[in-house]
Amino acid sequence: MNTLDRARAHLKAHPMALDAALAAAVLVCMVAGSFVDPHSQDGVTWTLRTPDLASLTLITLGATALVFRRRAPRTVLAVTGTLSVIESVTGDDPRAPVAMSAVIALYTVASTTDRPTTWRIGLLTMTVLTGAAMLAGPLPWYAQENLAIFAWTGMAATAGDAIRSRRAFVDAIKERAERAERTREEEARRRVAEERLRIARDLHDVVAHHIALVNVQAGVAAHVMDKRPDQAKEALSHVREASRSALNELRATVGLLRQSGDPEAPTEPAPGLDLLDELVGTFRSAGLQVEVARADQGTTLPAAVDLAAYRVIQEALTNVQKHAGNSAKAEVSVVRVGPHMEITVLDNGTPDDTAPNSGGGHGLLGMRERVTALRGTLTTGPRYGGGFRVHAILPVRTRTATGEPGETV
Repeated sequence: MNTLDRARAHLKAHPMALDAALAAAVLVCMVAGSFVDPHSQDGVTWTLRTPDLASLTLITLGATALVFRRRAPRTVLAVTGTLSVIESVTGDDPRAPVAMSAVIALYTVASTTDRPTTWRIGLLTMTVLTGAAMLAGPLPWYAQENLAIFAWTGMAATAGDAIRSRRAFVDAIKERAERAERTREEEARRRVAEERLRIARDLHDVVAHHIALVNVQAGVAAHVMDKRPDQAKEALSHVREASRSALNELRATVGLLRQSGDPEAPTEPAPGLDLLDELVGTFRSAGLQVEVARADQGTTLPAAVDLAAYRVIQEALTNVQKHAGNSAKAEVSVVRVGPHMEITVLDNGTPDDTAPNSGGGHGLLGMRERVTALRGTLTTGPRYGGGFRVHAILPVRTRTATGEPGETV
């Protein structure tokens, strides 16, 4: 920081010192002006004169009042204006320039208030000072000193209003820049949070589904290992296949965290309803009876809707596998109804079986978050007579960032 910057910082930290320096400069100017006589005789334009004590007193009081111009600008204007009127009425020809302090005070008021107030106070100050000088002053009404008072007060009000407008403009730019910065930071935090939730949902769906299958098949293998080794080998084969699928999906999901341009980033498309038969087959191989009914008329869904539909079915069947018992049966229906795709998963679990709580657990919460993010609806709950029902309504058309519907086939 150079000397000029340090001086500016010091003056901003001590505004009273700056006002005192300004008052001293104005005092010097007014005292110097009081010794000049612009109306000399014998063809001499400028001569020196000796001001009287009353003029010097008014000059000193007007300059002293400027020290407090920031704290009480209107009061200082009233004081300096009154002193100027007194000098105009009682002063001898030629007068001392006491009005200079009123001009500075008017500038301060205009720079710290709004435009309508500036116009009102400025017109009042110009009218009072100019009128007092023209009507009650010792000089003729058309004297240049009287016209100068009118001009200087007008310029002071205009300059003060211009400075206030510029300061307000700069402050508005700074405020918009700060607000934009805060908005960018909040948007970045929101996107990070959404991405974390999305990855958490994907990890939960992958792990919960495949681990549930591994658990079932491992239990079967342990139960029939001694009596039916062939069936045990088949169960272990399913365990190996489920674990391999889990690793592949985990690799693809975690790979999304890699930076763009990473050659090891996954390139496989996200799973969708075209893999529904393969998904259902994994549950059937684990012993769950699943029936599928589709009436989606070959609709091609947006990637986000397609993935959400797949994950809803996957999580719902995983819950059936874990909670509905060994003899449970599940029914999956995928139906196109107008502008929506309806996904329904039912099971016939007995009333005594433990069903997932619709208000807790990450699985149902993840499903609800997925569906809500696409402006869809999800309803879950136990069925009358036993079992559980998951019903999702997903829009066939997604919404773009501008609120317009995206295209589907």
